[in-house]
Amino acid sequence: MAEDELHKDIVHHHDKVLIVDFGSQVTQLIARRVREAGVYCEIAPFQLAERAFTFLAPRAVILSGGPASVHDQGAPRAPDALFSAGVPVLGICYGEQAMAAQLGGKVAAEHHREFGRAEVEVLAESALFDGVWTKGGRYPVWMSHGDAVTELPPGFSRMATSASAPMAAIADEARRFYGVQFHLEVAHTPDGAKLLSNFVHKVAGLKSDWTMRAFRQEAIAAIRAQVGGGRVLCGLSGGVDSAVAAVLIHEAIGERLTCVFVDHGLLRQGEAEEVVRLFRGHYNIPLVHVQAQDLFINALIGVRDPEEKRKTIGRLFIATFEAEAKKIAADGRGAPEFLGQGTLYPDVIESVSFSGGPSVTIKSHHNVGGLPERMNMTLVEPLRELFKDEVRELGRELGLPEAFVGRHPFPGPGLAIRCPGGVTPEKLAILRQADAIYLDEIRKAGLYDEIWQAFAVLLPVQTVGVMGDGRTYEFVCALRAVTSVDGMTADFYPFDMKILGRAATRIINEVKGVNRVVYDVTSKPPGTIEWE
Repeated sequence: MAEDELHKDIVHHHDKVLIVDFGSQVTQLIARRVREAGVYCEIAPFQLAERAFTFLAPRAVILSGGPASVHDQGAPRAPDALFSAGVPVLGICYGEQAMAAQLGGKVAAEHHREFGRAEVEVLAESALFDGVWTKGGRYPVWMSHGDAVTELPPGFSRMATSASAPMAAIADEARRFYGVQFHLEVAHTPDGAKLLSNFVHKVAGLKSDWTMRAFRQEAIAAIRAQVGGGRVLCGLSGGVDSAVAAVLIHEAIGERLTCVFVDHGLLRQGEAEEVVRLFRGHYNIPLVHVQAQDLFINALIGVRDPEEKRKTIGRLFIATFEAEAKKIAADGRGAPEFLGQGTLYPDVIESVSFSGGPSVTIKSHHNVGGLPERMNMTLVEPLRELFKDEVRELGRELGLPEAFVGRHPFPGPGLAIRCPGGVTPEKLAILRQADAIYLDEIRKAGLYDEIWQAFAVLLPVQTVGVMGDGRTYEFVCALRAVTSVDGMTADFYPFDMKILGRAATRIINEVKGVNRVVYDVTSKPPGTIEWE
């Protein structure tokens, strides 16, 4: 079964929304809000929107914001077919401006800048506002625009206004076309999720049929249809995504799945044992546990550049995985024809260049990409329609332990990129112990589930300390904890200093080799969540 047909087989049962991406940094938040309302949606860059509209046959369309001006030469436009198909359309920020310009209105660039918190006044009742906003009310929203609609297209009415956006909300109720100048997908617009829910449910009449229970059954059927009587090989990283993918594939094809867990010696304390226990004990899934710690760590000694670390780990992972695949192929049961991966929807979105050219690489991502071409295997990616929070929900639906499903994200290169500078077995042992103590204190404080990601970093810096009556010269340990929705932006977690104090005291007292602990208060941007 071709990839497009497999994808269509999973989603065709559902009402669908197409989100046309004009380059906004928060387009994924629109999709998350729509899915939280129980409606399936997909994102397509505006260049591919007409093809996506034909392929998906959506029952509603949302036009995202974006950095362009409709006055720019070659400014992005929505396909005209979207406006003649008889489906509801919602334009957000640039999406409102593009819709207005294309349908005969006017957009001006002078004196309409509005960034940050603002207030809109509702001028008329609307299906978009039903049960949320009332005529005459004033409501907080989040604005981020330079241009603004100044003349309505034929058939439209002004529904709300703000200080710098005379057409803060517009509507053609007859054609079910709506535009808002503010960003209703962000948390800074308190009622935004309710307005989006109104659009998909009350305006478009879509059902709340996107649930992980339904997805589970549909995905199992799709895997069986794709794999047939074949065998699947699945690489486990120790993370949630690959684990959920493996359990789902196993539920579909049973013993014809073999998992390979390459233990590179860069995992957190007790993590390898937990993976083996989960798959061999709890699920009884065939698992090959490759003990490759010495291979990886010896290759990393002397490597200080973070990109070189990632490339080294990725290269060795592929080589080790490929060697194990050949052993499995020679075991008398035949070679696996399929490779299972835990690819998520954000990975799929990011693989499509918005501009048509190469994107800037912030850092390389460790993955098993490259294996399919070399090994002549077909990909099975059952999670490629899901966001991270949906994967966790699916994991719970599949019965994975909460301690595993709810764990913080962990990078593929593991502790290697939490040891800036050179990596040694001694430094990894210090870091592993400090990290375990830090997470233990977070759990004891009942904060683990409030924090998106927390970890320790062992700095390539030694400082003078005093322990007892003696002088020490030992490493500095940095602690990092962030809150986030999807990892794209993040803020440092505002700990009570007593909690940080307890963690620091334990690390210094219990971990030989550390005499100083610091806390990282950098947000993303400008920093990244990981240090390398």
